[in-house]
Amino acid sequence: MDHENIIEINKLTYSYGDNAVLKGIELAVPRGHVVAILGTSGCGKSTLLRLIGGQLRPDSGEVRVEGRVVHEMDEDALYEMRRTMGMMFQKSGLFTDLSTFDNIAFPMRERTRLPERVIRDLVLMKLQAVGLRAAHSLMPNELSGGMQRRVALARAIALDPRIIMYDEPFAGLDPISLNQIANLIRNLNDALGVTSILVSYDVAESLKVADYVYFISEGVVAAHGTVEDVKTSKDPFVRQFVDSLHDGPIAFHYPSRPYDADLRMSGTTDQ
Repeated sequence: MDHENIIEINKLTYSYGDNAVLKGIELAVPRGHVVAILGTSGCGKSTLLRLIGGQLRPDSGEVRVEGRVVHEMDEDALYEMRRTMGMMFQKSGLFTDLSTFDNIAFPMRERTRLPERVIRDLVLMKLQAVGLRAAHSLMPNELSGGMQRRVALARAIALDPRIIMYDEPFAGLDPISLNQIANLIRNLNDALGVTSILVSYDVAESLKVADYVYFISEGVVAAHGTVEDVKTSKDPFVRQFVDSLHDGPIAFHYPSRPYDADLRMSGTTDQ
């Protein structure tokens, strides 16, 4: 990739206690592109987003955002960096006691000193972008799952970020809503000139919107390439993931001792 990288991740490791989740991740996100990070559930995709946003500190290695090492920033610098980022959470993350309008207005009121009349115009503009301007007075529990995800997307772009991160944006959506969200991610990325990172296990939808793809397995980047590279790849890992194959490098069973050894320990095998 020959474009300027807005995010660079070098030899990144992270563990939850004794569980090493990331074991030397290296990847780059070029400015203005949509980059998909794919992998099975529990492979560390969401953890990677938290490390990019500075919610977690790596055990080793580094994350650079626009040339600055995230975990070396002080509190003020970290706050300023986060103002350039939008986040669409895995389960929308809307405030249940706030209306659709107030959910989107929330970051504007918290982080700016804009007058309410300007905030009103901006909120309606963001809702118009996701096709929900007429739903501004509805509460989250009055919205369908797809509508909630679109409101979450409108909130993610509320402050005109340079980077938008999507945590499992397609999970739990019906086919129509899923297609709407995928189109919005691609169209908003291009219209706003932002950089988008989406983590997902949904290969088909991710390949529709991404420019570049990384596959994570066992704590490292197992494969990467353009969408065309992925579609034509003969790599066993890529083919298993893309074609939803049962057999391949991705094991079905969690690593363990041989099954008969556990049976002997429990005394259930014949003596």
